[in-house]
Amino acid sequence: MAEIDGTIGNGNHGGVVLDIKDDRPPPSSNLTKEDSDLYFSVPFMQKLVAEIVGTYFLIFAGCSSVAVNLNFEKVVTHPGISIVWGLAVMVLVYSLGHISGAHFNPAVTLAFATCKRFPWKQVPAYVACQVIGSTLAAGTIRLIFQGKQDHFTGTLPAGSDLQSFVVEFIITFYLMFVISGVATDNRAIGELAGLAVGSTVLLNVMFAGPISGASMNPARSLGPAIVSHEYRGIWIYMVAPVLGAQAGAWVYNLIRYTDKPLREITKSASFLKSKA
Repeated sequence: MAEIDGTIGNGNHGGVVLDIKDDRPPPSSNLTKEDSDLYFSVPFMQKLVAEIVGTYFLIFAGCSSVAVNLNFEKVVTHPGISIVWGLAVMVLVYSLGHISGAHFNPAVTLAFATCKRFPWKQVPAYVACQVIGSTLAAGTIRLIFQGKQDHFTGTLPAGSDLQSFVVEFIITFYLMFVISGVATDNRAIGELAGLAVGSTVLLNVMFAGPISGASMNPARSLGPAIVSHEYRGIWIYMVAPVLGAQAGAWVYNLIRYTDKPLREITKSASFLKSKA
């Protein structure tokens, strides 16, 4: 497979720029070609679609396992739910990582941006697409499981808000620390990124699920909350994962020092880089 360059404004990507024939400077003349291509390039739209689709299938698979477990006598079990989340992440990283970077998580997108591994101007679009994908998935699940089968598949604190906040911070720190290691350091085996990240999600859900729901992802919690109008403790899942991801990325950057050059990743912070 050919490598997909995440640079916006590269002419090889077929970016579309408005052609203004007027001799007078247009009102938007202060925008660079890169800024214009951000909104009109086909590759960027492909990344946004990939984030919507990827987030949709991640939330649909994970939350469906929760719904099935609640409706059919715990047939999936908690370990089974953990496996579903981990496998879903792994499969989607391998299938969409080379297109959009396989973020599917606003906390991950923001962490990459603060570490200058993802362009800030793409952050709002990425986050919006992640929330859209999550909301659509939660809506689909509610259409499938109606009446007595309509259970809330979002995340709620099982104990105190502080307990869940601390747990969400720690597990998201752990997740982003692993992502930073396998996705941005040339000493890691990049081909195993999907396996490493998926396994981390599986482990986190296994032990933290009964405490906080093991969200690690603001979009994962917000989508079901919007569909079910259930916002208890939602601030925990908006704040703790973002702070945890920031801390995880920055701590890894502090300990990663090496004389060797870092892996050149695309501006979409892709987990995987396919070679031509």
